Amino acid sequence: MTSHPPKFKVFLSGSERLQRLKETFQKKYGEPALFYACAPGRVNLIGEHIDYCGYAVLPMAIEQNILAAVSFNNTQTIHLANTNEKYQDFQVSSDSIVIDRDNPQWYYYFLCGVKGIQERLSLSPLAGMRCLVDGNVPASSGLSSSSALVCCAGLVTMEANHKALSKVELAEVCAKCERYIGTEGGGMDQSISFLAEEGTAKLIEFNPLRATDVKLPDGAVFVISNCCVEMNKAASSHFNIRVVECRIAAKVLAKAGGLEWRRLHRLGEVQEELGLGLEEVLGRVEEVLHPEPYSREEVCTTLGITPQQLSEDILSANTQQVSQFKLYQRARHVYGEAARVRHFKSVCDVAPVDALLQLGQLMNQSHQSCRDLYECSCPQLDQLVHICLEAGALGSRLTGAGWGGCAVSMVPAEKMNSFLQTVREKYYLPDPRLAALEKQSLFVTKPGGGAAIFTEDM
Repeated sequence: MTSHPPKFKVFLSGSERLQRLKETFQKKYGEPALFYACAPGRVNLIGEHIDYCGYAVLPMAIEQNILAAVSFNNTQTIHLANTNEKYQDFQVSSDSIVIDRDNPQWYYYFLCGVKGIQERLSLSPLAGMRCLVDGNVPASSGLSSSSALVCCAGLVTMEANHKALSKVELAEVCAKCERYIGTEGGGMDQSISFLAEEGTAKLIEFNPLRATDVKLPDGAVFVISNCCVEMNKAASSHFNIRVVECRIAAKVLAKAGGLEWRRLHRLGEVQEELGLGLEEVLGRVEEVLHPEPYSREEVCTTLGITPQQLSEDILSANTQQVSQFKLYQRARHVYGEAARVRHFKSVCDVAPVDALLQLGQLMNQSHQSCRDLYECSCPQLDQLVHICLEAGALGSRLTGAGWGGCAVSMVPAEKMNSFLQTVREKYYLPDPRLAALEKQSLFVTKPGGGAAIFTEDM
C-alpha cells in the first residue's frame, strides 16, 4: 500500500464516462479540465454501526464511484456542478465557506471536503476551482455516496492547491470534516475510500487508523441489492441517536466498573479499560444495563449529572429532544458485532472447508442484530434479505447505516444467475417503480481500488 493516493495518466477516449465528462466540462466552463479525481463507494461486508464505537469493520470498495473533472485558478471562487440535472449548480467564495447542516444539499458534502483540507493545511488563500461531478453510486443507498463525495472533494482540494497528504491523513481529515454536516460517523467510509486496493477486502482498525488485507474465499460472489427506500442520515436523527445511545451506554458501564467515566465516550474504550474480552463485556452488559428504555431522568440520576450537563456534554445538536434511550440493546449489538467481525476475518484467514457456511451464518446473525437490537433496518430491507436467502444466498444482511438502502448477499458462484433472476422476479418486477430501478439496483460486485487522480495522456 503506497502512502499517497496514486496518480495515473490515462487515455480518456478509452473510457466513455471520462470522455463524456471531459466534453461536458469543456462545454460548461469553456476551458479544459486540468485533472480528474475519483473516490469509490463501498460495501460493508460485516461490522455495522461499530466504527464510531472504536471497533474494527470489514468493508471493500466497489467499482461505483464519484468522479470529478477539475480546473483551478486564482479567482478564489469555487464553482460546483453535477452531471445529474436534479442537482443544482452552486458557487461560493473560497474564503467564506459555510455549510448548512439543516439543509444537506449535495454541494455541502463537497464543501465539507474542501473545508476539511483548507483547515488541515491552513490554506489561505485557497485556490479557486471549477468542478464538475459525476457519480454512479446510488444516493442514500448505504453504499457511501456522500462520504465518497467528501473524499473526492478532499482529494481535489489537495491537488488543486499543490499539496500532498498521505492516504491515512486524507482519510482522517475527511472522516472529521463530514461532521460539518452533522453526521457523527466513525471513519469507516472515508478509510476504505482511500485505503482500498483492488482484489481485497480490508479490516479497518482505528486509533491508530490501519488497514489489513482480507482475502475473501473462493467459490462465492457478493451481490448488492437496493431495497430502494432512501435514508439521508444527515437529514434525520436516527443515526445520531444511536451514536448518543452508545455514548451513554459506555459511560454507564464505565461508571459501574469504577472507571473515570467522564473521559470515556466509546464502548470500545470501556472494554479496553475494563480489561475484558468481548464475551466477558457482553456479560457485564447483562449485569449493569436493563432492557427497558432509560428516561432522561434515569440517565442523569445514574451518572449523577444535571439535565443541562446531559444536553451540553453528551447529546448532539439533533438529539436534544430525545426522551428515551435503549442502552442495553445498543451495547449488546456493538459488542456482538465486534466479535462477529473478528470471527469473519479469522475464517477468511484460515479458510476451512466450510468457510462459506460460517461466513454466511455470521452475516445472517449481523442482520438479525441490526434489525432487533440496533433497530436500523426497515420492512422493505427485511423483505429483501428474506428473498435473497430464499434465492440461494448463504448470508444476507443490510449494509450501511440502514433504515433503507442496500443488502449485501454472499452467493455461491454457481447459483449467481438463478439468484439474480429470483430476486428480480420476487422483489423488483412486481412493483412498476422498483422494476424501473432494477438495473442499477441489483448487481454483482468485487473489491475495487481506492481514490486516485487522473490526468490525460496525450
